[in-house]
Amino acid sequence: MNHDDLLALARESGKSIKSAADLTDLRQQLMKATIEAALNAELAYHLDSAETCAPNSRNGYSSKRLQTEDGEFELATPRKRSGDFKPQLVKKHRRRFTTMDDKILQLYAQGLSTRDIVKIFHDMYGAEI
Repeated sequence: MNHDDLLALARESGKSIKSAADLTDLRQQLMKATIEAALNAELAYHLDSAETCAPNSRNGYSSKRLQTEDGEFELATPRKRSGDFKPQLVKKHRRRFTTMDDKILQLYAQGLSTRDIVKIFHDMYGAEI
């Protein structure tokens, strides 16, 4: 997507933003759509590069609750029938986006207790960690 397309999208979506909560909702929706598109692209690449790719080897989607800086949302992760697809963007069994893990480690390294970190993340992001 080029810069002009992004500006047009921002202008169009900006018309409905009335508060900070609206902006957070928009960021969350954009992140969800972008991550799901990237995961689908990863699976398509995986299917194209597989030597023995049976037709109709996709197997729907799994639901995953993902925690990000903008809160939690349900993510539809694509599945492969044989089960050998391992996504790289949001790895299997991961529930937090990697930037969240980095922030948790940084707070812990600064000497905060785990109880303090849980409270901070709940207050700032509404996420239970």
